[in-house]
Amino acid sequence: MNVKQLSEIFLIELSGLYSEQEIKSITFYAFHHILNFSRSDMLLKKEEQINDENLSFLQDILNKLKQEIPIQYVLGCAEFYGINLAVNPDVLIPRPETEELVDWIIKENNNKTVKILDIGTGSACIAIAIKKNILLSTVFASDISDKALIVAKENAKNNNAEIHFLNFDILNVPENIKFPDFDIIVSNPPYVTESEKKYMKNNVLKYEPYNALFVSDNDPLLFYKAVADFSLKLIKKKITLFFEINERFSSCLFDMLSEKGFSDIEVEKDINGKYRMLKCDYII
Repeated sequence: MNVKQLSEIFLIELSGLYSEQEIKSITFYAFHHILNFSRSDMLLKKEEQINDENLSFLQDILNKLKQEIPIQYVLGCAEFYGINLAVNPDVLIPRPETEELVDWIIKENNNKTVKILDIGTGSACIAIAIKKNILLSTVFASDISDKALIVAKENAKNNNAEIHFLNFDILNVPENIKFPDFDIIVSNPPYVTESEKKYMKNNVLKYEPYNALFVSDNDPLLFYKAVADFSLKLIKKKITLFFEINERFSSCLFDMLSEKGFSDIEVEKDINGKYRMLKCDYII
């Protein structure tokens, strides 16, 4: 079987689950992973025969994709901000919108000596990207999940990123932990409300960690309030918060932070024109 023929099988077999564009992207990732193909190779080598071993690997990938397992979990890896990360169902798959948040942080703090805490680190995608690009930074990363921290530590090691990991619940922070004086706290907390589940794709609902995605409709700002209150206990002179947010609650979040005394609140749109990122300061 050649590359073109197997690509067509991917398209047919996955057509009920994904759009044609998504299938082309998924197919490329599979071929890149097994055959080390570039995007141009998908065209230039379309008549190339696939040997039996690689054909078996690719067919196994296709069978898992038909179960709606995300391609990143099938391959066990995802790319984020030019960094290769291990991922499994214990951590969220890094999203392009989060790259935009990281880009904002890096642009504002490049060449600065800063202490940064990433709360709810998951795969440590944010923490590692920041450490690799803000060379003078000292980066801490926390998560409530022991399993997520296993993945995060593996990713930090594989990417030669010195990250200081902490295991605590932001909703119930232990009093015996002594925290440094952070300059920046960043968080991409659970912000999809329970009522929004009906708009989510099956591959997300079935396989990505529920507690890292969803928050109650009764208190959609729960984690943002917790991070804000936590930061106020640490502040000595100034602290800056960066959040990824649910566009539905950008105004509510703005008001909540204002009431707590935060200033210079900025809300930015992502590449899709949605209000997805927020930055604010607290200055004593």
